Amino acid sequence: MSSIIKVNTVQDTDGNNIINENANTITIGASGDTISIPAGATLANNGTATGFASIDWQSTIVTGATHTASANQGIWIDTTSNACTLTLPGSPSVGDQLIFSDFKRTWNSNAVTLTLNGSNYQGNTTPVPIYNTQGETVHIVYSGSTQGWIPINDGAVVLETPQTATAHFLVVAGGGSGGFDTGGGGGAGGYRNSFNSESSGGGGSAESALTLQIGATYTITVGTGGAASTAQGNDGNDSSISGSGITTITSSGGGGGYGAPTNPYVGNAGGSGGGGGGHSPAGPGGSGTANQGFAGGSGASSPTRSGGGGGASAAGNAGGQGHGGDGLAATISGASVTRGGGGAGAGNSNKPGGLGGGGNATHPTGNGGDGTANTGGGGGGGAYSVPRNGGAGGKGVVVLRVATSSYSGTTSGSPTVTTSGSDTIMVFNSDGSYTA
Repeated sequence: MSSIIKVNTVQDTDGNNIINENANTITIGASGDTISIPAGATLANNGTATGFASIDWQSTIVTGATHTASANQGIWIDTTSNACTLTLPGSPSVGDQLIFSDFKRTWNSNAVTLTLNGSNYQGNTTPVPIYNTQGETVHIVYSGSTQGWIPINDGAVVLETPQTATAHFLVVAGGGSGGFDTGGGGGAGGYRNSFNSESSGGGGSAESALTLQIGATYTITVGTGGAASTAQGNDGNDSSISGSGITTITSSGGGGGYGAPTNPYVGNAGGSGGGGGGHSPAGPGGSGTANQGFAGGSGASSPTRSGGGGGASAAGNAGGQGHGGDGLAATISGASVTRGGGGAGAGNSNKPGGLGGGGNATHPTGNGGDGTANTGGGGGGGAYSVPRNGGAGGKGVVVLRVATSSYSGTTSGSPTVTTSGSDTIMVFNSDGSYTA
């Protein structure tokens, strides 16, 4: 049978109040006292507890563009009208918590961006976390100065402060092959470059460098050249860089050159276009791809001469009827290397392929010369006497250049790895990958 003791005041031996009832408020102990719960006892909360190390949910809904949080608060954030920048508590203590929640399920339209207020977040100071998932609730706890605030619930608990590295690139696709029997020259593979303000193909400017996410794996695809042909030249294959957080960089394979007995007598479009046929009427060259390469040259009827394949820096025939268009020089690998030359068109005299790996054409006999491997050069057209095959296109190449301080050393596909100054360079002559 239980007993109930009803008194106004219970005091310890020195007269301090232990329990004081005043206006329906019961105070346990006086200032400075330690209230001890015996081992084995359970402190049960059957009502509402305040003032403990718990989350104090705020009754006011945050709707403004900015808000500063205090430790151990629960905050409803309504971004219906605008995005919100939430400033985290200053000078937090280990164990401090903060919960903030999407009140109207609108964070996907107007996100919540954190201002770290001098603390780390998942061990980093940049970039600042941005929460933009509809209906999300984020619960973070302060762990100390090294790692700072750590989410214990934010959806997938991803790294909200991803670290990055800058990577310059050169991406050259496989060249097209030359055509058969007075064939047009194959077009060079598409040529895209971000390094040292050097041009991309087709008259394009240098592109922006890539921002790689640390820990992410990037797939390198190196396009093969078009196979030697006994008809219309074969197109080369694309080269590319793809992976998390970047827009895939793709260079298009070079267009195949005209080859008998195709009619009409046109070269194929590609990164750079294939040369047109030298018949009556003569055919046009194939078009190049913007910011990757130039068009192939047109054929001529008298004397009969097929057009040269387009190159990264010039159209076919730019150096004379049947000449392959020249490629471009790049210094991304630590030395100046010219790539992306178009193949020569065949006809009534020997003609050269473009600088940068373009295959030659010989008169009056002989197969077209192959494009040089790993330059994306186009193949030369086959001769007309005892009809000859068009030369194969050259395989492409992908080059990545990163600061040595951020180079991870994790690759596949056996790229050639060298250094130049403060940078590390990876030359991929075949497919592979790089983990940043």
